[in-house]
Amino acid sequence: MSTLLIIVGILLLAAFLLAGTYNKLVRLRNGAEEAFKSIDVFTKQRYDLIPNLVNTIKGYTQYESSTLEKIVTLRNSAMSAGGKDGGAADSALSGALKSVFALSENYPDLKANQEFLNLQNKLSELEESIQRARRYYNASARDMNNAVETFPNNLIANAFGFRALDYFEVAQEETKNVNVQF
Repeated sequence: MSTLLIIVGILLLAAFLLAGTYNKLVRLRNGAEEAFKSIDVFTKQRYDLIPNLVNTIKGYTQYESSTLEKIVTLRNSAMSAGGKDGGAADSALSGALKSVFALSENYPDLKANQEFLNLQNKLSELEESIQRARRYYNASARDMNNAVETFPNNLIANAFGFRALDYFEVAQEETKNVNVQF
C-alpha cells in the first residue's frame, strides 16, 4: 500500500511539474505575441499620421514632390507588408521620415509652422514608442527562447510544439545617416 502511495505521489508531482511548465510556456508565448502586436499598433499610428505630415509639407515645398511621393509609396509598402515580413519596409520608411525632418531645415516657414511641429513631435514620440516596443518584444522572445531551449523545459516544449521565436532585427538601411541633397 505504501509503495502505491509513493508511486501515486510521484505521478502527481510529475503531473504538476508538467502542467506548470506547460502553463509557463503558454504565458511566455502569449506575452511575446502581445509584445509583437504592440509594434503593429504603434506602426499603424505612424501610418495614420504620415498623410497629415505630407499634406502639411506640400504647402511649403512645392518642388519636393518626389521626396513626398517616395514617403507615401514606402508607407503603402510597409502597410501592405505587415507583420514580421514588414520589418524591411518599415525600416525604409523610418529612413525616409528622417529625410523629411531634414527637409524642414531648408524651409524656415515650414520649420516654424505649428502644425508641422506638432506632427513632427507626435511622429518622434511614435518612433520612440516603436523602438521601446521592439526592445520589449526582443526581451519577450529571449525569455521564451530561454524557456524553450533549457532542460527540462525543452522536453515539454518539443512535445507540445513550442518553438524559439525570431528576434526583431533592424534593417541595415535604418542604421545609416540620412543624406539630403537639393
